[in-house]
Amino acid sequence: MHLKHTLSIQSGLILLLLTTLVACGGGSDSADEGNASNAVYVNAGDDIQVLEATDVAISGDATGETDTLIWHWSASPQATITHDDTSVSDAIFTAPAVTVDTTYVLTLTATNSTGNSDTDTLNVVVKPVNITPVADITVEQEDGQAINTFSAGGAVVLSGSASTDEDAPDEANPISAWEWQQTTGSSVLNNVTTDAPILLLVMPVESEGQQLTFELTVTDAEGATNTASVTLNVLSESETLPTVYAGSDQSLFSGERIILEGDADTTVTAGLPLTARWVPSSSAANTIVDDEALSTYAVAPQVTEETLLTYTLAVADNFDHLVYDEVEVWVYPFPIPLMNDTGVTVQANDNAYTNSQQNAYPGQDGQRGGDIVNEAGLLEKAGRGKAGFDFTKLNSNGDEEDDTSQAWSCVRDNITGLIWEKKTEDGGLHDDGHLYSWYFTDENGGLAGTLNGADSLCTLTNCNTQAYVTAANSAGLCGFYDWRMPSHEELMSIVHFGLASGTLIDDTYFPFLGTPDSDGRLWYWTSIPSADGVSGDAAQNAWALDFATGLDNFLIKSSANRVRLVRAGR
Repeated sequence: MHLKHTLSIQSGLILLLLTTLVACGGGSDSADEGNASNAVYVNAGDDIQVLEATDVAISGDATGETDTLIWHWSASPQATITHDDTSVSDAIFTAPAVTVDTTYVLTLTATNSTGNSDTDTLNVVVKPVNITPVADITVEQEDGQAINTFSAGGAVVLSGSASTDEDAPDEANPISAWEWQQTTGSSVLNNVTTDAPILLLVMPVESEGQQLTFELTVTDAEGATNTASVTLNVLSESETLPTVYAGSDQSLFSGERIILEGDADTTVTAGLPLTARWVPSSSAANTIVDDEALSTYAVAPQVTEETLLTYTLAVADNFDHLVYDEVEVWVYPFPIPLMNDTGVTVQANDNAYTNSQQNAYPGQDGQRGGDIVNEAGLLEKAGRGKAGFDFTKLNSNGDEEDDTSQAWSCVRDNITGLIWEKKTEDGGLHDDGHLYSWYFTDENGGLAGTLNGADSLCTLTNCNTQAYVTAANSAGLCGFYDWRMPSHEELMSIVHFGLASGTLIDDTYFPFLGTPDSDGRLWYWTSIPSADGVSGDAAQNAWALDFATGLDNFLIKSSANRVRLVRAGR
């Protein structure tokens, strides 16, 4: 009885205490009870494992106040979640491509109409699906040989660059590692890089032919491997042929030089020495300077229509193998020239001028054009002249004189059609010592020039270019009355750049050029004002040519220089 009485007292005290607490804090309890009745509780579901590049349905649920819920999914690291209807939790997670197991944390949030929300997370482990790479070996073939057959001592290139990996994370670099091995035949991998896409080899030189087998193992970014192999057939040294190349095809004119620049080689020492010979397709083309030299030249024959010639280079080795290659040469009739060549027949290499053929430096002035055709004896001329120049002497009446005549007053250039004044040493109007300032009242660049320069010297009252032209036309030089000053191009056309010394002109037809000045110059005026040295929109200078050096320059119009008049032209 005593025990029951004690429990009754304790129960009464507890009830009294609870009643007191409710009386003191009833408002706070009411608010908590209200929030709890509107709460929502979210469950994102169990953790899962999926394969890369797959779509997985995800869905959660909620308890509590779920009358109207708005659902939201997110992923870390970022990934694609397709969730078109946010009134339901159903969504699609797209597993990214990965190279190792990767965990994505998906967070699901639900918010009800009272604004209360809750979140839960779901772990998705994305596992890689690795497709094995494909090793691929390509072989750079040797010209003239069967597939995968190579000369002894020859260079061979094996490439694994075409190897692929379908699911490579980096499409531009699908393979992460390369390993080449040789499995049969004489070893050729000493001091050779074997961990790169390209394998560079030199075939062994043996008395017997053999087979070499190579394997390539490739590894992708996820560690998977694949191996391919290739077998090469290697010829014996006695079966290995020399190589021959006759050079590039060409087109040129009759009389020009055909470059015969051949190349012959062998990859086996026992095949030496090599002998070579050039053989033309016709006897008419047999102008080869040295038909047993790999580097030589021939003179293109005279043709009347475009003609195809072939030059065959035959090469033999010490095993009596004979190989051939040919170069095609189109030869065209030399056209009637409308302008002079330069007179240059020498050639040059990278450090000197030379009279020998320079096949390594093709297309030079000394290999093409009228001068070299003349040197070959195939340039038809109406008159005479050095190199490719073609001049005819004219007497005081303008009639042709024999080439040996010592009495002529003018020179006709049979190529350009220009007729030139011949200078004299008689102190008369055309004396080579007379000097003139540049002066023209028309077509002068805005400034007529100087009427009578300080150093001018002549037989006229005013020693200038216009006065000299007028005087020559009044006298009717060679029976012509249309003399004029030459243009820059016209005066340049009679400069002989091929002369090694003296004045740069054919002095057989143009004697008496005058004495160079103190600077060694021999300036002759042209009719062309110069854009250099313009003052107030007026040209102070005019172009002149130096027949001592072949240089041109613009000189002040008041300076005193020589004049050679010209007329006619094509």
